Amino acid sequence: MTADALHRRIFTDLEAQILSGELAPGDRIPFEHELTHHYSCSRATVSKALSELAGRGLVVRRRRAGTFVAQPKAHAAFLAIPDLRAEVNDRRQVYDYQLLERLVRSPRNPDEAELAAGRGLLALTCLHSADSIPLALEHRLIALTAAPQAEHMDFQSIPPGTWLLDSEPWTQAENRIGAVEADRASARLLQIRTGAACLCVERRTWRDGQGVTRVRQIFPGDRYDLVALFSSVHAKDQV
Repeated sequence: MTADALHRRIFTDLEAQILSGELAPGDRIPFEHELTHHYSCSRATVSKALSELAGRGLVVRRRRAGTFVAQPKAHAAFLAIPDLRAEVNDRRQVYDYQLLERLVRSPRNPDEAELAAGRGLLALTCLHSADSIPLALEHRLIALTAAPQAEHMDFQSIPPGTWLLDSEPWTQAENRIGAVEADRASARLLQIRTGAACLCVERRTWRDGQGVTRVRQIFPGDRYDLVALFSSVHAKDQV
């Protein structure tokens, strides 16, 4: 079984136990080394599954203490941080990725300076495809303060989003989703007409208050969708 398939299996098994109530709020998830032994996989594969569960708000990861089932929240929608490569593979499509630009540079505005926190930024432009059809144009900044090893990655073969999910844990994330019209440059790369309707996802992540990455992804409107997970309060708490 591939690492991507094992990651999906671990995520699905734990998600089912949480949603069914087999694992209750506050329960400890088995330690990473226990899951590694149980599924006969690498620690990175286990960490990736736990990070996705955390991104959906199902678990809370506490340094040195472990991972615990999160307390239920009322009327909250949880949107995972997607690994586009894994998503395309899960859909049984052929994934392809192209690094269009890679540049280490200084911040250019106050928001970028806040992300950089005293060091430079790694700026990346990437194109993701599924079955040879462009799926997403990505513009990403990585804070070298938070992820210094990124400076030594060429990202020719591994997408930055995949690498970050595997290598750089985050504790807080913000998603902004909206509709935009494709400008000429984006339209050319995405092989759509200028002005075509697109889905724009802007995301920021932090680790213990330090910014890790900021990314803007443009998807042709008919080629991608986003799914959020909703949870409700316990019946005794409902009004």
